[in-house]
Amino acid sequence: MTLLKHIVFILILFSFNSNAEQKFTKGNWDIHYIAFPSSFIQPEIAKQYQLQRSKYLSIINISVLDNTNDDKAQNVYVSGKAETLLGQSSELDFVKVTEGEATYYLAQLNYHDREVYKFTIDIQQGERTETINFTQMFYVD
Repeated sequence: MTLLKHIVFILILFSFNSNAEQKFTKGNWDIHYIAFPSSFIQPEIAKQYQLQRSKYLSIINISVLDNTNDDKAQNVYVSGKAETLLGQSSELDFVKVTEGEATYYLAQLNYHDREVYKFTIDIQQGERTETINFTQMFYVD
């Protein structure tokens, strides 16, 4: 099973717990985001994409689609940071993953049980830059 299928499955699981879609629309971009424990993915998938699995390590996934062009994946540069409620900040190192026509950007972040992070993610394409912000609480499973 590809990483994309795993992420879609995880999105479906999370959608039952939330009424809000994890997406921002900025002009013609639909920016989808999700942050989840890396232990949710299978070991062979983690190895294939060089991701570490741990109950103390999350995966942050960002994808950018053009909502005026059949939701075509966009080739962008993604950067960002995560900040705890106490002000401790971590830079996120995103890696681009392409599977067929799908493109997404993955980063990993260490966390502690019930730790809340505020994310600030910048998406850049040429001269255009968009910023999204979201908050996520992580639990140790």
